[in-house]
Amino acid sequence: MILTITAFEHSPDGGRGLARDTRVRWALEEAGLPYRVRLLSFDALKQPAHLALHPFGQIPTLEDGDLALFETGAIILYLAERHAGLLPDDAHARARAISWMFAALNTVEPPILDLAIARLQEGDAPWRQQRMPLVIERLRTRLAQLAARLGAADWLDGAFSAGDLLMVSVLLRLRPSGLLDEYPALAAYVARGEARPAYQRAFAAQLAAFQAGQAE
Repeated sequence: MILTITAFEHSPDGGRGLARDTRVRWALEEAGLPYRVRLLSFDALKQPAHLALHPFGQIPTLEDGDLALFETGAIILYLAERHAGLLPDDAHARARAISWMFAALNTVEPPILDLAIARLQEGDAPWRQQRMPLVIERLRTRLAQLAARLGAADWLDGAFSAGDLLMVSVLLRLRPSGLLDEYPALAAYVARGEARPAYQRAFAAQLAAFQAGQAE
Protein backbone atom coordinates (compact mmCIF):
# COMPACT_ATOMS: atom_id res chain seq x y z
CA MET A 1 0.00 0.00 0.00
CA ILE A 2 1.37 3.42 -0.95
CA LEU A 3 1.84 5.86 1.91
CA THR A 4 -0.09 9.14 1.87
CA ILE A 5 1.04 12.43 3.37
CA THR A 6 -0.70 15.78 3.61
CA ALA A 7 0.76 19.15 2.65
CA PHE A 8 -0.31 22.75 2.10
CA GLU A 9 -2.17 23.51 -1.09
CA HIS A 10 -0.75 27.04 -0.89
CA SER A 11 2.36 26.78 1.24
CA PRO A 12 3.15 29.90 3.30
CA ASP A 13 6.89 29.22 2.98
CA GLY A 14 6.89 30.32 -0.66
CA GLY A 15 8.22 27.00 -1.91
CA ARG A 16 11.49 27.32 0.03
CA GLY A 17 11.30 23.85 1.55
CA LEU A 18 10.57 25.13 5.06
CA ALA A 19 7.08 23.66 5.39
CA ARG A 20 7.27 20.57 7.55
CA ASP A 21 6.00 18.22 4.86
CA THR A 22 9.44 18.65 3.22
CA ARG A 23 11.01 16.81 6.15
CA VAL A 24 8.72 13.85 5.67
CA ARG A 25 9.17 13.91 1.90
CA TRP A 26 12.95 13.85 2.46
CA ALA A 27 12.68 10.85 4.78
CA LEU A 28 10.52 9.00 2.26
CA GLU A 29 13.01 9.77 -0.50
CA GLU A 30 15.98 8.60 1.60
CA ALA A 31 14.16 5.34 2.28
CA GLY A 32 13.14 4.96 -1.38
CA LEU A 33 9.45 4.74 -0.54
CA PRO A 34 6.72 5.74 -3.00
CA TYR A 35 4.09 8.05 -1.60
CA ARG A 36 1.07 10.15 -2.50
CA VAL A 37 0.42 13.71 -1.38
CA ARG A 38 -2.99 15.10 -0.51
CA LEU A 39 -2.87 18.89 -0.76
CA LEU A 40 -5.10 20.79 1.64
CA SER A 41 -6.37 24.35 1.77
CA PHE A 42 -6.18 26.29 5.03
CA ASP A 43 -9.92 25.83 5.40
CA ALA A 44 -9.63 22.05 4.92
CA LEU A 45 -7.09 21.87 7.76
CA LYS A 46 -9.84 22.84 10.21
CA GLN A 47 -12.48 20.43 8.92
CA PRO A 48 -13.45 17.24 10.79
CA ALA A 49 -11.91 14.96 8.16
CA HIS A 50 -8.44 16.39 8.72
CA LEU A 51 -8.84 16.97 12.44
CA ALA A 52 -9.44 13.23 12.74
CA LEU A 53 -5.88 12.78 11.43
CA HIS A 54 -4.27 15.77 13.13
CA PRO A 55 -6.06 17.12 16.22
CA PHE A 56 -4.31 20.50 15.91
CA GLY A 57 -5.26 21.07 12.29
CA GLN A 58 -1.73 21.15 10.90
CA ILE A 59 0.39 19.35 8.32
CA PRO A 60 1.91 16.93 7.66
CA THR A 61 0.18 13.68 8.48
CA LEU A 62 1.08 10.19 7.34
CA GLU A 63 -1.41 7.46 6.50
CA ASP A 64 -0.17 3.89 6.25
CA GLY A 65 -3.18 1.68 5.77
CA ASP A 66 -5.34 2.02 8.87
CA LEU A 67 -2.64 3.93 10.75
CA ALA A 68 -2.64 7.74 10.81
CA LEU A 69 0.22 9.68 12.38
CA PHE A 70 0.94 13.35 12.98
CA GLU A 71 4.07 15.29 14.11
CA THR A 72 7.13 15.10 11.87
CA GLY A 73 9.35 13.54 14.51
CA ALA A 74 6.91 10.70 15.13
CA ILE A 75 6.35 10.15 11.41
CA ILE A 76 10.06 10.06 10.57
CA LEU A 77 10.84 7.77 13.51
CA TYR A 78 8.07 5.42 12.37
CA LEU A 79 9.51 5.31 8.85
CA ALA A 80 13.10 5.00 10.07
CA GLU A 81 12.36 2.03 12.30
CA ARG A 82 10.72 0.12 9.46
CA HIS A 83 12.81 0.97 6.42
CA ALA A 84 16.53 1.12 5.70
CA GLY A 85 18.37 4.34 5.00
CA LEU A 86 17.47 6.47 8.02
CA LEU A 87 18.89 4.74 11.09
CA PRO A 88 22.10 2.72 11.65
CA ASP A 89 21.96 -1.04 12.17
CA ASP A 90 24.15 -0.95 15.28
CA ALA A 91 21.91 -0.66 18.36
CA HIS A 92 23.99 1.99 20.12
CA ALA A 93 24.43 4.10 17.00
CA ARG A 94 20.71 3.77 16.36
CA ALA A 95 19.91 5.05 19.85
CA ARG A 96 22.28 7.99 19.42
CA ALA A 97 20.68 8.89 16.09
CA ILE A 98 17.26 8.92 17.74
CA SER A 99 18.69 11.16 20.47
CA TRP A 100 19.75 13.63 17.76
CA MET A 101 16.24 13.52 16.31
CA PHE A 102 14.84 14.61 19.66
CA ALA A 103 17.60 17.20 20.11
CA ALA A 104 16.80 18.78 16.75
CA LEU A 105 13.12 19.19 17.58
CA ASN A 106 13.26 19.84 21.33
CA THR A 107 16.55 21.68 21.91
CA VAL A 108 17.61 23.40 18.70
CA GLU A 109 14.34 24.24 16.95
CA PRO A 110 12.57 26.09 19.82
CA PRO A 111 15.04 29.02 20.02
CA ILE A 112 15.02 29.24 16.21
CA LEU A 113 11.23 29.50 16.19
CA ASP A 114 11.42 31.98 19.07
CA LEU A 115 13.54 34.24 16.88
CA ALA A 116 11.11 33.93 13.98
CA ILE A 117 8.17 34.79 16.21
CA ALA A 118 10.00 37.77 17.71
CA ARG A 119 10.80 39.14 14.28
CA LEU A 120 7.61 38.38 12.40
CA GLN A 121 4.85 38.54 14.99
CA GLU A 122 6.17 40.83 17.72
CA GLY A 123 7.70 43.54 15.56
CA ASP A 124 5.51 46.26 17.03
CA ALA A 125 5.46 44.97 20.59
CA PRO A 126 6.80 47.44 23.18
CA TRP A 127 9.08 44.81 24.71
CA ARG A 128 10.73 43.82 21.41
CA GLN A 129 13.91 45.88 21.84
CA GLN A 130 14.56 44.39 25.27
CA ARG A 131 13.60 40.86 24.29
CA MET A 132 15.42 40.48 20.97
CA PRO A 133 19.01 40.46 22.33
CA LEU A 134 18.03 37.74 24.81
CA VAL A 135 16.42 35.64 22.07
CA ILE A 136 19.50 35.93 19.87
CA GLU A 137 21.88 35.20 22.75
CA ARG A 138 20.02 32.00 23.65
CA LEU A 139 20.06 30.91 20.04
CA ARG A 140 23.77 31.65 19.60
CA THR A 141 24.51 29.58 22.69
CA ARG A 142 22.73 26.59 21.19
CA LEU A 143 24.39 27.02 17.80
CA ALA A 144 27.85 27.30 19.37
CA GLN A 145 27.23 24.11 21.34
CA LEU A 146 26.06 22.27 18.23
CA ALA A 147 28.98 23.54 16.14
CA ALA A 148 31.43 22.44 18.83
CA ARG A 149 29.94 18.95 18.90
CA LEU A 150 29.91 18.63 15.10
CA GLY A 151 33.48 19.86 14.76
CA ALA A 152 35.01 18.86 11.43
CA ALA A 153 32.74 15.83 10.98
CA ASP A 154 30.39 15.52 8.03
CA TRP A 155 27.48 14.28 10.15
CA LEU A 156 26.54 14.27 13.81
CA ASP A 157 27.40 10.65 14.59
CA GLY A 158 29.22 8.84 11.81
CA ALA A 159 27.01 8.17 8.80
CA PHE A 160 24.02 10.30 7.80
CA SER A 161 20.87 9.44 9.74
CA ALA A 162 17.40 10.70 10.54
CA GLY A 163 19.05 12.78 13.25
CA ASP A 164 20.91 14.74 10.59
CA LEU A 165 17.79 14.96 8.42
CA LEU A 166 15.86 16.70 11.18
CA MET A 167 18.79 18.83 12.35
CA VAL A 168 19.47 20.14 8.84
CA SER A 169 15.75 20.79 8.34
CA VAL A 170 15.64 22.80 11.56
CA LEU A 171 18.79 24.80 10.78
CA LEU A 172 17.49 25.71 7.33
CA ARG A 173 15.00 28.00 9.07
CA LEU A 174 17.93 30.17 10.15
CA ARG A 175 19.11 31.05 6.66
CA PRO A 176 17.01 34.23 6.26
CA SER A 177 18.38 35.59 9.56
CA GLY A 178 22.03 35.37 8.51
CA LEU A 179 22.94 33.73 11.85
CA LEU A 180 23.82 30.44 10.21
CA ASP A 181 26.73 32.13 8.43
CA GLU A 182 28.30 32.94 11.80
CA TYR A 183 29.00 29.22 12.20
CA PRO A 184 30.85 27.98 9.08
CA ALA A 185 30.81 24.36 10.24
CA LEU A 186 27.03 24.44 10.56
CA ALA A 187 26.57 26.26 7.26
CA ALA A 188 28.67 23.58 5.53
CA TYR A 189 26.72 20.87 7.36
CA VAL A 190 23.42 22.26 6.08
CA ALA A 191 24.85 22.52 2.56
CA ARG A 192 25.82 18.83 2.69
CA GLY A 193 22.28 17.95 3.65
CA GLU A 194 20.82 20.04 0.84
CA ALA A 195 23.17 18.38 -1.65
CA ARG A 196 21.82 14.91 -0.96
CA PRO A 197 19.81 13.64 -3.95
CA ALA A 198 16.91 12.63 -1.69
CA TYR A 199 16.68 16.17 -0.32
CA GLN A 200 16.81 17.60 -3.84
CA ARG A 201 13.87 15.40 -4.87
CA ALA A 202 11.88 16.35 -1.76
CA PHE A 203 12.56 20.06 -2.27
CA ALA A 204 11.58 19.87 -5.95
CA ALA A 205 8.33 18.09 -5.08
CA GLN A 206 7.40 20.69 -2.46
CA LEU A 207 8.30 23.54 -4.82
CA ALA A 208 6.23 21.99 -7.63
CA ALA A 209 3.21 21.79 -5.31
CA PHE A 210 3.66 25.46 -4.36
CA GLN A 211 4.00 26.54 -7.98
CA ALA A 212 0.92 24.56 -8.99
CA GLY A 213 -1.04 26.28 -6.23
CA GLN A 214 0.14 29.68 -7.40
CA ALA A 215 -0.94 28.94 -10.95
CA GLU A 216 -4.52 28.16 -9.96
